[in-house]
Amino acid sequence: MKLAIIGTGNIGQAAFAAAKKSSDIEVVGLLHHDDNIEDLDADVALLCLPTREVPLFAQKLLKLGISTVDSFDIHSQIYDVREDLMWLAKQHKAVSIISAGWDPGSDSIIRALFSALVPDGDTYTNFGPGRSMGHTVAAKAIPGVKDALSMTLPAGKGQHNRHVYIELEDGYSFQEVKAAILRDDYFAHDKTEIEQVESVAAINTTAHGVHIERNGLSGVTPNQQLDFTMRIDNPALTAQFMVCCARAAYRMMGREQYGAFTTIELAPIDLLAGHAEDIIRTFV
Repeated sequence: MKLAIIGTGNIGQAAFAAAKKSSDIEVVGLLHHDDNIEDLDADVALLCLPTREVPLFAQKLLKLGISTVDSFDIHSQIYDVREDLMWLAKQHKAVSIISAGWDPGSDSIIRALFSALVPDGDTYTNFGPGRSMGHTVAAKAIPGVKDALSMTLPAGKGQHNRHVYIELEDGYSFQEVKAAILRDDYFAHDKTEIEQVESVAAINTTAHGVHIERNGLSGVTPNQQLDFTMRIDNPALTAQFMVCCARAAYRMMGREQYGAFTTIELAPIDLLAGHAEDIIRTFV
């Protein structure tokens, strides 16, 4: 598979490292988001870009017949993005795998599996404490913000608080910038505190984590308790899963299974390197 990586930030650099370790992948480009893509010779492109730039870039690449993988993370818009890219991917015989980070992404698969095992019950996804890349990028995009760090703090039962640290550009009012951040859709639905600091770099971190719980019934049997926890480096895990999804997209292209897909629609075996026979013997 010939893989291009678009975006040279934390995720792009981590994706490059992960892809270079994969014997079934040839990295053919690590591009800035404003580089020319018209002559790009790739089977699949990873879109390691801010979420709000993803749909447009995906459209451009799909029109070139290049399959895409992204980590679009606005949960409420995922289905609409999938529908918008579906016809374009089919028209150009390509695959677009959307929201392929760790949440949404790999955590989505865990939640789906938990719901299959315990059909009647409640699931709580508790993030952090740790850095949210999507929220951090959103805060950095606010005029007047020189640098930012958005920390997610679990409040229990799937509720979260946000603590945002910002450096201001000269000439901007903290109160005006704070109000703009609080209006942004990324922050408008959670309790958010904003603090001005002299140096975001001095407190920066890429650590994060998640704790997914589901309690309920299997059939008519109560008190089924499922639990999943991980502590991670956020960009590294996002990038690794995107590389796995690029592999899945390439295999789906080989089966002429074109279109746009979320991660819960993928076959787990397609995410793994190696021959199907060896994978089955190893994991079943």
